[in-house]
Amino acid sequence: MTHYDAIVIGGGQSGLAAAYHLRRRGLDTAIIEAGSEPVGSWPNYYDSLTLFSPARYSSLPGLSFGGDGDRYPRRDEVVDYLRRYAKNLDADIHVNERADTVFTNGAEYIVRTDTGASFTAPRIIAATGGFGTPHIPDIEGLNTFTGAVVHAADYRAPTEFAGQNVIVVGAGNSAVQIAAELAETADVILASRKPVRFVRQRPLRRDMHFWFKYTGIDTLPIGHLLSRPPTSPVFDTGRYRAALTADKPQRRAMFTKLEKSQAFWPDRTVTTVDSIILATGYTPNLKYLEQVGALTENGYARHKKGLSTTHPGLGYVGLEWQRSLSSASLRGVGRDANYVVRRLKPA
Repeated sequence: MTHYDAIVIGGGQSGLAAAYHLRRRGLDTAIIEAGSEPVGSWPNYYDSLTLFSPARYSSLPGLSFGGDGDRYPRRDEVVDYLRRYAKNLDADIHVNERADTVFTNGAEYIVRTDTGASFTAPRIIAATGGFGTPHIPDIEGLNTFTGAVVHAADYRAPTEFAGQNVIVVGAGNSAVQIAAELAETADVILASRKPVRFVRQRPLRRDMHFWFKYTGIDTLPIGHLLSRPPTSPVFDTGRYRAALTADKPQRRAMFTKLEKSQAFWPDRTVTTVDSIILATGYTPNLKYLEQVGALTENGYARHKKGLSTTHPGLGYVGLEWQRSLSSASLRGVGRDANYVVRRLKPA
């Protein structure tokens, strides 16, 4: 076993931010990362993914994103930024080590990985976030659908769907971005239970994130007051609203069922479908904490503002609405990590 003062599970943006603040407090820190490098899930996102927050609001603590602060970074820029950040981080980063199980003996935690390695520490931060496990909704007939079913987590580019009839399910940023991109080369329907809710990206010629910071909305610690996280709006410069107005993609209320290659709609029309893309979100990737008894029956963390309500020495960073609306974002994980690390007492 290798002993540390603190262990961070997950080497993405949340884990890197947590390790930064642990090291600032002089704690010998290890990051346990399942992937081959500490960049989280970013390399696996779709090719055209673009942040809806400008670079100046998208940095982790201690290292500016760099470049034009008003640009909206692409996926590969974020990956390169996280690589730079990890290189400047004075922590032991163990890659290709997936945390399988966490135990506690009361005085410390033991993290066992899929390679058989064990790490111990009196403090542990679960930083695998809320985006590790794609959520597949309960859709009647989905298991009988004869076309391709792809979650947004596995979508890369529109080329493989060219000329197809495609339904994108969802109403958030990813759903709208993917549907609008696909609509350039395919016949696309954006299906959702609720209408798409747009928010202007640049009201009064300032990016919305400027106003979030100016008004303090971005940091309001209200996450623990919510019974369930609200649906995020789609930030738009006008491009996506115009695309939907032009029916590229066409937006429709959610279909009622699928049968083989057909989708049945509330207005009793039927369409033939080649592929379905589910931009339906994720569930927390915290299964390794099941045995220690820190989760609800549904696999969600029992916590208040990122501090476990069941186990001293256990904290979380990167959960959606953990403390505020920015908790699961590049711009927010540093604040939450600082909050948790400052208050995290050893087991």
